[in-house]
Amino acid sequence: MSNHYFVKHPKSKLDLGVLRTYFRGRLFEFVTASGVFSRTRIDPGTRLLIEFMILPERGSVLDVGCGYGPVGIAAATFNPNLKVFMTDVNERAVWLAKENAKRNALQNVEVKQGPLYEPVGDTRFETILSNPPITAGMKVVEPLITQAPKHLVKDGELQVVVRSKIGGKRLTSLMNRAFGNVDILARKGGYRILLSKS
Repeated sequence: MSNHYFVKHPKSKLDLGVLRTYFRGRLFEFVTASGVFSRTRIDPGTRLLIEFMILPERGSVLDVGCGYGPVGIAAATFNPNLKVFMTDVNERAVWLAKENAKRNALQNVEVKQGPLYEPVGDTRFETILSNPPITAGMKVVEPLITQAPKHLVKDGELQVVVRSKIGGKRLTSLMNRAFGNVDILARKGGYRILLSKS
């Protein structure tokens, strides 16, 4: 898989599609497009994160590298008391995420364009969620991990999904160094969710 989706302006011709799927027994509908990650299906890592992510009772959540928005939109749906921020460098992904928030009738979502944490400034969150763009390289993924602690409240959590054999050990080590702790929240089909607490 190429990293063509981790760019500000995708070069591929716009080709739209619609995905319908269930998470935790609820039906979701997403508009997808060429030039964004996993446009034809919800990839297994994203699905695992959505099914097992732990959400705070209140406060704010950040979905970093949101793509067309399944993780953040699911979080906002599962707990309407949360304010969910979503960021992506890809302008097409941001447009789709905004459309998908409307399509799923959500009022508690804010989507911003830019790399990693830049669009949210110094805002701190109860939880940060991400299916990081491993194919874009560790120069992109490493700051996602190392900068996370300063964007979390005390006892806040970073929850990241990774393929066990592609970046799993590296991300586990990075999270342990950044936070002083890392646990495996869930694992299935060659994927695992890593959790670190600030």
